[in-house]
Amino acid sequence: MEKHTMLYPPAYFTFFILSISWTACAPETVTGAKVRYHHHQNAPNLPKLFVFGDSYADAGNSPKSTAISWKKPYGVSFPGKPSGRFSDGRVLTDYIASFLGTSSPIPFNEWLGLGEKSALENGLNFAEGGTGVFTTLANGPNMTTQINVFQQLVQEEEVYSPENMSSSVALVSVAGNDYAAYFGKNGTNEESPVFTKSIMSQLVLDLQRIHGLGVRRVGVTAMHPLGCLPMTTASISHKNCSENGNWLAKFHNQMLQENIENLNNEAGAPVFVILDLYSAFMSALNLQNNHPGNSTFEDQLSPCCVGTERGYTCGSVNGVGIEKYIVCEDLKQFFWDDIHPSQQGWEAVYSALKPSLQSLLN
Repeated sequence: MEKHTMLYPPAYFTFFILSISWTACAPETVTGAKVRYHHHQNAPNLPKLFVFGDSYADAGNSPKSTAISWKKPYGVSFPGKPSGRFSDGRVLTDYIASFLGTSSPIPFNEWLGLGEKSALENGLNFAEGGTGVFTTLANGPNMTTQINVFQQLVQEEEVYSPENMSSSVALVSVAGNDYAAYFGKNGTNEESPVFTKSIMSQLVLDLQRIHGLGVRRVGVTAMHPLGCLPMTTASISHKNCSENGNWLAKFHNQMLQENIENLNNEAGAPVFVILDLYSAFMSALNLQNNHPGNSTFEDQLSPCCVGTERGYTCGSVNGVGIEKYIVCEDLKQFFWDDIHPSQQGWEAVYSALKPSLQSLLN
């Protein structure tokens, strides 16, 4: 494979923070669409899913007192009320679980309130909004901490047996918030490749730890097209993606590809699988050279849920409790808010990812 030859990012690039959350979700019909299982739901040999990372994978772990994902109108499509997911409905975790033939694993914080081992039959979700490989601008558990908790459950509490782990799968979704913290602390474009390398060094250790705890296959997301997020495209009226914004994602993904190839060579098997969110987003949005083409989504780069005035965002209310946001009528836009896909957006991404997901089962 040709080694990365990218130069420094063009011009100027500002960053943002991704938020994350967690919650259990049973499959059911939403807006006429049913999540279809690939296996019988009660089959004893279904793989358990362990989830680590940020808001793209969180299903209810973020604090109810502060996270926007626990406020209306989040969850309006599924489950019909806020559930801690950063979307109007299902997120990436839910679709990965459906592909594996099981229900979404229970969020760790929710399980702590139950304390029942039977609630762990589908796995566990440790992902929390705003977190990253390293400590970020958010006050949440980074990847090392999330894996530490998982390790304690496996090795000390013996919650999962070797038999339980033999067909298990991990989903890892991280790094967007690491870049947000980097630029938020006055990191420079010129030095960003060095920071990317530090992310990769730690991420490799994290992935090795997860596999070393008995997880058979580990799926890790590539960086999505940062320059296409509504937060980035707002300054140009959501007309096209930012070339500068997408540069860092491409560089990150080049390095990820190289490191995953090295890990699989060392393992002697395709243990680690890249879930290419960059290509999946671009395909779902039908973007050509950063410009939207024909698509089933309306206003591809615009968010469905937005604040009505400066300083307000999706889910905001003013001091007297009046809603200061609006929601698109048919929920048919790819993006739900300034950062996160809608349920229909995630479903389109999932469709694009399906060929690579098969590698998680081999």
